[in-house]
Amino acid sequence: MDITFIFLLGLFFAFIGVIPPGLLNMTAAKISLKEGHSRGIMFSIGVCVIVFFQTYIASIFARYLSKHHEIVDILQRVALIIFILITVYYLLIAKSNPKQQVEPKIRSKHSRFFHGVFLSAINVFPIPYQAYMTITLASVGLLSFDQTSIISYVSGATMGTFVMLYMYIFFFDKVKSKSFTSQKNMNRIIGGITGIISIITLVNIIREF
Repeated sequence: MDITFIFLLGLFFAFIGVIPPGLLNMTAAKISLKEGHSRGIMFSIGVCVIVFFQTYIASIFARYLSKHHEIVDILQRVALIIFILITVYYLLIAKSNPKQQVEPKIRSKHSRFFHGVFLSAINVFPIPYQAYMTITLASVGLLSFDQTSIISYVSGATMGTFVMLYMYIFFFDKVKSKSFTSQKNMNRIIGGITGIISIITLVNIIREF
């Protein structure tokens, strides 16, 4: 299997996972605005170091689950419900006006690299997210669980995370000043993405019957 293609898959799905405003990308942007781009980038590198290990752990966990189909079946159904709820939320419920982000108070004098490492380490969302994505990709034949493929996917996921953090750093002013309509469009994009994932999951469940 083409490792470049697997790398791009990892990049794409990690990129998608970091799109919604959250603690890591908003903190990277705010550090960049207040202390300069270089410190924001150092923070992002620290985040990505942990993301690399989290995604690797997720892939190994997914490889184990792939050998226990009864567990995968249960997780697929749970994931389908979760993604449907997220889709409904962003398309029908989410308000167009974003809430004011609470700025975290940073008292530590350590480098922003270790600050990124710390915040990324306490953010465990990438592990279940990437475990599910790798199982889904493997189920449709787009990913295998040999060591080369796993490293390629993990490297792509790490790069995808960095690219999105980089975009937040340099375009935060524009994102922050987006109007009602633009925020509404962001909700639609996120809802559309989770909707597509829901459809893929549903198709996989139906194929197993």
